[in-house]
Amino acid sequence: MNFVYLSPQFPPNYQDFVRALHEIGVRVLGVGETPYADLGAPLQGWLHEYYKVDSLQDYDQVYRAVGHFISKHGRIDRVDSNSEHWLETEARLRLDFNLEGYRPCDMEKVKRKSVMKQIYQEAGVPVARGALASDRKAALALGRKAGYPLVAKPDIGVGAAATYRLENEEQLKHFLDNPPSVEYFLEEYLVGQLVTYDGLANAEGDPLFTASHLFSTGIMEVVNERADLFYWSARVIPDDLDVMGRKVLKAFQVRKRFFHLEFFRTAQGLRALEANLRAPGALTTNMMCYANDIDIFRVWAEVVCDRRTTVEYARTYHVGYYGRWDERSYAHCLEEVKQRYAQEFVLHRINEEIFRKATGDNVYVLRSPDMEKLEQAREAIFLLKE
Repeated sequence: MNFVYLSPQFPPNYQDFVRALHEIGVRVLGVGETPYADLGAPLQGWLHEYYKVDSLQDYDQVYRAVGHFISKHGRIDRVDSNSEHWLETEARLRLDFNLEGYRPCDMEKVKRKSVMKQIYQEAGVPVARGALASDRKAALALGRKAGYPLVAKPDIGVGAAATYRLENEEQLKHFLDNPPSVEYFLEEYLVGQLVTYDGLANAEGDPLFTASHLFSTGIMEVVNERADLFYWSARVIPDDLDVMGRKVLKAFQVRKRFFHLEFFRTAQGLRALEANLRAPGALTTNMMCYANDIDIFRVWAEVVCDRRTTVEYARTYHVGYYGRWDERSYAHCLEEVKQRYAQEFVLHRINEEIFRKATGDNVYVLRSPDMEKLEQAREAIFLLKE
């Protein structure tokens, strides 16, 4: 089986997808911008061949790379990157080489928040009310009906990048009178908790594996206010979240793919925000492994290559993600955290620069069957020096 994997070296934790494909005997053909010598020994060993391009943004170069692989190894069977950034490139390759999976015609529903809302509503899934900023009449009407503040975010975007709070109609009108260079989507500000429905869908579009993560604060607050980021995995998924998540999977026809669906749990119930039809970001995919003592990367490889139809898991642990900022003086250093929570400590990692704004500079991951233990760790990890 010939599997083209885009950007196999980045982000670093996604190299495990390549490792898993290699372990099940798949011929992995990598396309990336990094010189081969800089890939590192493990990744070099997992790749059957690597084709360096000047830029993965240059589709002609990527197309030629795939053509090169075909000339040497025969027909390509699949292409993927598990990354939001390369969804459109993957889609074009699938169309041009007649491969399974999302095509360019699917990108509107996969990328645009405004189109996601329409699909949610057609599927009977409650949503946060919204309107395109380019429709001035609808935008002003949204402010009057939903009230303020409103959240303004790029219609195509990820990680709360360039997201703003508009506190009143005056700010909204100023925003509409001075539109950004890209299309923006306006959404009512919901009071509640951000929760996710994550997992991996099988060939029929049913969830083969599911997880849910809860956030102590919204990503917009992390980005705009430098709030400490703490989120954790649930050991039990509420029935209403599971029912709603399954509806979304059917509506978006998710098959043999990861999914990361965002909801707000409000006093009025769940409200859908966004559908990210790829592996969840940061270290969340790794956290799925730690929570269940399974190799979800291997599970994915076997699913996309039609070699697995079931997986056993028990959500044995809560797994917590703690994102700290370099400019703050915390009371406890890394070694003190590791010593105090020796049984719970999983890893510490310095984030790549591109991810720091949304997920913190330094990351700690801990796990425990007892959520109270992770809450205690939260107080210690984020405690500032007096």
